[in-house]
Amino acid sequence: MMCPVSGDRPECWPAEPRLLDAFGDVAVLVDLSCRVAYANAAARSTVRTTVSGAPLEGADLLTEFLDEAERARLAAAVEQVLGGEPWCGAATLLTAAGPVQRRVTLTPMWRDGAVVGMLCVAASFDGPAEQGEAAAVEGRLRAGGSLARLARVTSELAVAESVDAVERIIITHAADAVGAPIATLTLRDGDDALRIVGLRGLQESDARRWRRYPLAIGTPSSEAVRTGRMVTVVGAAELTRRFPDVIGDTPVPDQSIVALPLRASDRTLGAIALSFRGRRPVDAAELEFLEIVADTCAQALERIGVSEEVAAQTAKLQFLADASAELASSLDYETTLARVAQLAVPTFADWCGIDVVDGTRLNRLAVAHVDPAKVELARSLQDRYPADPDAPVGPWQVIRSGTSLLVPEVTDEMLVASAKDEEHLRIARDLRLCSALTVPLSARGRVLGVMTWAAAESERHFGPPDLAFAEDLARRAAVAIDNAELHSQTLVAAVQLQQAVLPEAMPSLPAWDIASHYSPSGRTEVGGDFYDAIPIGGGRLAVFVGDVMGRGVRAAAAMAQMRSAVRAYAAVDPSPEAVIRSLDLMLDRYGSEQLVTLLYMVLNPRHDELMIANAGHPPGVILRGDLSTEQLPYADGAPLGAGRQRRRQSRVPFRAGDTLLTFTDGLIERRDEDIDQGMKRVHDAMPDLVGRQLVDGLSDLVDRLREPSHDDDVAVLAVRRTE
Repeated sequence: MMCPVSGDRPECWPAEPRLLDAFGDVAVLVDLSCRVAYANAAARSTVRTTVSGAPLEGADLLTEFLDEAERARLAAAVEQVLGGEPWCGAATLLTAAGPVQRRVTLTPMWRDGAVVGMLCVAASFDGPAEQGEAAAVEGRLRAGGSLARLARVTSELAVAESVDAVERIIITHAADAVGAPIATLTLRDGDDALRIVGLRGLQESDARRWRRYPLAIGTPSSEAVRTGRMVTVVGAAELTRRFPDVIGDTPVPDQSIVALPLRASDRTLGAIALSFRGRRPVDAAELEFLEIVADTCAQALERIGVSEEVAAQTAKLQFLADASAELASSLDYETTLARVAQLAVPTFADWCGIDVVDGTRLNRLAVAHVDPAKVELARSLQDRYPADPDAPVGPWQVIRSGTSLLVPEVTDEMLVASAKDEEHLRIARDLRLCSALTVPLSARGRVLGVMTWAAAESERHFGPPDLAFAEDLARRAAVAIDNAELHSQTLVAAVQLQQAVLPEAMPSLPAWDIASHYSPSGRTEVGGDFYDAIPIGGGRLAVFVGDVMGRGVRAAAAMAQMRSAVRAYAAVDPSPEAVIRSLDLMLDRYGSEQLVTLLYMVLNPRHDELMIANAGHPPGVILRGDLSTEQLPYADGAPLGAGRQRRRQSRVPFRAGDTLLTFTDGLIERRDEDIDQGMKRVHDAMPDLVGRQLVDGLSDLVDRLREPSHDDDVAVLAVRRTE
């Protein structure tokens, strides 16, 4: 009889459950919590629990009806049925006469279009043939259920936006699909360590022990990460033999483990580990299911990682812009440094302290933490236990050497070694520091002090990228201190910013001759011209030149942000179209008071071509090997910052012997003159570069083309393909 609600589903929760008493086989209705709602007469007279006197209604189907060895398998079957898919197979029923094999059918019960429970029927086998057929039916239904689960898991992973979301999907759906009571999701934490980001079923002591551990320690997950291959362990004996680090001296119950590597591109991101009770080999269908889930999980993590990296780079750019603005806002450097320290917490560190040299002592100018009580604790700790100027490690060692100190992991042995007494050690332990870095505040060849970042509550571990970022901030902070002492903070900070952002030298690469030239206008304010050349793999080279409209500190800060943004987006996808689109999106989302022109290109020697995207910038010029010149296409849109636009990229040939010249408008603009005349002068002067190294000929070319009285900066970048 068809269900009047669902239409195409014949199973509905019966209005009169007592009709099941007419069944000669065991039949029970089970609710969504897997507890018996009604048991027929055959069940009440057969099941072991009833014979012992306990009522069946309210009993758990898995624990009261079924043999313990099969519960994990049947728990997965129950989840499949409650998801709307029927199940049929052989199972061991616990009866008053002892365990017996029965053909068990689980059918979902529907009401108002939703599953509200299931009907469980346990019937005797007519013979071996029927038992074999039941196993075949179970296999077909199980395969169908796996496909449904696989579709659900992979679809959820495809839209997951965070590692936490991936962890929930893996630890719940994927583990439940194969009936694994213990599951972990482990990811790399640096090059030599692993961190469990999601777990289920482990005792709290084990969870704390394995929260973060060295990659070299032998575990199924670490082996899967090191080898990039699946690891299977069946039984406690094999686990003890292969992975004694996991077992230690404590006997473990019989269990089976499968660990699957999370492979993405050319690296392994981590591993999924699933543990089963008893000796339970994972069959081929389950392994195929888990391998697909692992591949999809790795793809999701790689996608999320790229997105998070772009977001992190954007956050760093915004932070540097904000910090630069703070440092340039006042001659009161103590106030501005305190604000910079507060900006760093808690996004980049849990603690931030800034100390300057005052004779033989360090004077703490700023300390920041989200908890004001801990700020006072840090100040009192500094007063009671000042840093030893002769200590071989620590802030004074950084000041003496001018070299940064990175401590990826703070160990208790380090705390003991640096403590001056028991009270000092107790306070240091209470701070729960897990990682730290100290960078010098260097300006004009002097180390003025140190900036220290520390991680505690966040449990983050600093690495080389964090160190480089902190060093960048420290350089800016040091400039602010030095400039305040010289009473010329605004001018010198802007100059230092421009010097720090523009590349000191062009990369030296086989098959390329690269040179750059930058000439300030001679005014006391700096401008926003910027450029760079970046090797991007496969022999390709990305080059760009741009100009932030306006002058002074704000233009220089925007220039720093734009150059770093171009490099960050090029690291994700170096194609011109993608980089320009990402910059448009960034400026549209976060806003900008400056307009920016940009000419971005990728030179690909394998295809003998140059790919171009131009946002409001003067076009470049190519000098061909036959001494002819070719002008690149004009911009196809307004400058960046004028709103999101439809951008296009174009391609032109670029062969061995060709030379590309790109520049800002200061090279070609003259008062009361059309821009085309300036471009013509470039075409006429380009042959002067023939037969000369670009580093030698570029300055002469600029001197010939630039109008000395023109009040604008000039930035020029030239690239020649030598083979």
